[in-house]
Amino acid sequence: MMHGTRSSFLRALLLVLALLTPAIACAIDALPFKDRAEEQRFQNLARQLRCLVCQNESLADSSADLAKDLRQEVFEQMRQGKADAEIKTYLTARYSDFVLYNPPLRGSTFLLWFGPLLILVIGSAVVFRIVRRRAAVPRNPPSAVSSEDDW
Repeated sequence: MMHGTRSSFLRALLLVLALLTPAIACAIDALPFKDRAEEQRFQNLARQLRCLVCQNESLADSSADLAKDLRQEVFEQMRQGKADAEIKTYLTARYSDFVLYNPPLRGSTFLLWFGPLLILVIGSAVVFRIVRRRAAVPRNPPSAVSSEDDW
């Protein structure tokens, strides 16, 4: 009886995996590349661009609808003969430097580059001040006189 239950469980698991496989495979759309070099160029460029919906995923890794549209736009611009720099310029003009995973260092991107460091420095200074204040507060030492009544 135990063998029959295990067998049923494995069949159900395989069925679920079989049903999910097409969804996983279609998460990132396939594009008709001319050759392997064009596909590698596209993948490299898509990894340099940020998904505007997911924000922590590259355009290559995201399955969001906007990411699909942007990948299609990048592909079409590649087919039009535009260089990677031209495609990035187009996307930054439309979506700002935030679309780039490594935005250029400018006044408008200063916080993107140095914001985490600034937060770390401010947090460290606050912790340092709190620790120093607590160390400076005199503590009441326990009384040296004790009696047997004090428990």
